Amino acid sequence: MSFEESSSKAFLRLLNIMNDLREKCPWDKKQTMESLRMLTIEETFELADAILSKDDEEIKKELGDLILHIIFYSKIASETNSFTIADVLNSICEKLIKRHPHIYGDTKVNSVDDVKKNWELIKLSEGSEKTVLSGVPKSLPSLVKAIRIQEKAKGVGFDWDKTEQVWDKVLEEMDELKEEMAHPDNTAKREEEYGDLLFALVNLGRFINVNPENALEKANKKFIRRFNEVEKSIKTDEKSFNELNLEQLEEYWSKVKAKEAKL
Repeated sequence: MSFEESSSKAFLRLLNIMNDLREKCPWDKKQTMESLRMLTIEETFELADAILSKDDEEIKKELGDLILHIIFYSKIASETNSFTIADVLNSICEKLIKRHPHIYGDTKVNSVDDVKKNWELIKLSEGSEKTVLSGVPKSLPSLVKAIRIQEKAKGVGFDWDKTEQVWDKVLEEMDELKEEMAHPDNTAKREEEYGDLLFALVNLGRFINVNPENALEKANKKFIRRFNEVEKSIKTDEKSFNELNLEQLEEYWSKVKAKEAKL
């Protein structure tokens, strides 16, 4: 059996199972698009976790959960004759063909940046987005939103030329934040400058090929891992946090870092 045949068979199997569940399972019969929304968000984050963990088996499972959700939404929509799973698949096929004129047309491109720029300009010409940035979902987490905003601006040519320029901007924003820290009563301005610094750091991440979201999540996990080891060591020594000062806690932390460095 070819890859295409096995994939079609598996997809049809899932569609039939979805039909059975929607007809016979009390929980599945009760669901609406609104009730599934938060579950879909949760599944997306679980997939993101699996990707960062480089766990192929878990990635496979989470992708399956997301595909199920897509089919679930389409099944619900088909019951009111809004659209079907076939409409969903054909819609994305048509969009991909239209947005890749260098593959399915006569357009010439010389780089990845050319492809991204064409993509954004075609979206604007379709009228699906009124402005360049209107396609950025309002409910995105702020860090991810900053990444998408900057990518879309870059897509139409609004971007820095050199990494050095972005680094200078980071230093400028740091100086402005430091200046506002001397005025503790002006909380709003301090928050604004802190936000500007974060936005500049996201920009720097793009230029040095570091995804800020992934980098911060890895930093979170590293801190959790090290902190857990510190806590474990303190318990082993039959002590507790409240009887140790900061200098003593730093000693535990340094030992954990040194131990990791040897591995």
